Amino acid sequence: MKKIQMVDLKGQYAGIKDEVNLSIQEVIENTAFINGPKVHEFQNNLEQYLGVKHVIPCANGTDALQIAMMGLGLKPGDEVITADFTFAATVEVIALLNLVPVLVDVNEDDFNINIEALEKAITHKTKAIVPVHLFGQCANMEAIMEVAKKHNLFVIEDNAQAIGANYTYKNGTKVKAGTIGNVGATSFFPSKNLGCYGDGGAIFTNDDDLAHTIRGIVNHGMYERYHHDVVGVNSRLDSIQAAVLDAKLPNLDSYNKARQTAAIKYSKAFEGIESIITPKTVSNSCSNICDTCDCHVFHQYTLRLKGVNRDALAKHLNENEIPCGIYYPIPLHKQKAYADERYNEADFPVTNQLVKEVISLPMHTELDDEQIEFITSTIIKFING
Repeated sequence: MKKIQMVDLKGQYAGIKDEVNLSIQEVIENTAFINGPKVHEFQNNLEQYLGVKHVIPCANGTDALQIAMMGLGLKPGDEVITADFTFAATVEVIALLNLVPVLVDVNEDDFNINIEALEKAITHKTKAIVPVHLFGQCANMEAIMEVAKKHNLFVIEDNAQAIGANYTYKNGTKVKAGTIGNVGATSFFPSKNLGCYGDGGAIFTNDDDLAHTIRGIVNHGMYERYHHDVVGVNSRLDSIQAAVLDAKLPNLDSYNKARQTAAIKYSKAFEGIESIITPKTVSNSCSNICDTCDCHVFHQYTLRLKGVNRDALAKHLNENEIPCGIYYPIPLHKQKAYADERYNEADFPVTNQLVKEVISLPMHTELDDEQIEFITSTIIKFING
């Protein structure tokens, strides 16, 4: 059995080596390393894939979130609601802009922002909602957009973990994750479903005026060289990273399908084990992981453990050379940087429980049956004693 990786980028590269190398070589030969043809080519191809009018590449996913908020004109003191159970980048950019982060609880079935908690948190200072499509599955965007419309709020989708996932409306219409709100943001960090070989990110929107503003912000506020029309930042996707992404983009659906297939095999192996709760899909089109699943792209495959010493299991897996992850061990409202006396522990029952239960297993495009069998049997043997 080949060595198990949490994310096997080397194995993935082997399958697309010629395409990636050729694409990178084009950039090196034309020496257009910033805003070169490859950036624009990738931008256009991603717009076509997502079915969105505007993709604005940038330097990383954190910048993408920050620039999206800057583009919407949010002001210091404005409140922005987001999920408590997620990576810190989501709340980090809110704080960096002197906005007020408002953290709310999540659902226990899909780990995404809880609609009831969201509505309860809205005040006259609330200006935006940031749903995080955690682990590869969309939040309940239809309900979120209804809440946003009712209260005249912006919606900024954090799509760093769900690129390629579909969201299905109640009427059956399908759209890509990240293209539903006023603006979406994603990361191309190497371990993402669509990852480059360094840092990278992008912003999506169907709003022409917002797209124009954001294009200036990412480039020092310039639309014409040395004419600074808005306050901007330096956040550009370099051409070599765009070359890698453009070589990978045609494979994104097959990559996501491979993750879905691995997820189905994991879940089947754990059937009937009461102490293991496997991931669920919460969608208007299906209620569990199926062969035609398109609503969950499994950036992570995350179990919930009941009556099992999670940390002891993680240690046991590592001892057997099986990598694993705890995403996330501490709620954002308990992080030193974001603690606030406004928060009441009684408002976070699900998040406070999830951080004790969750464990993520290896998940990538190169997982094979032998590896999955070894991982699952090792876990089952540990649980059965």
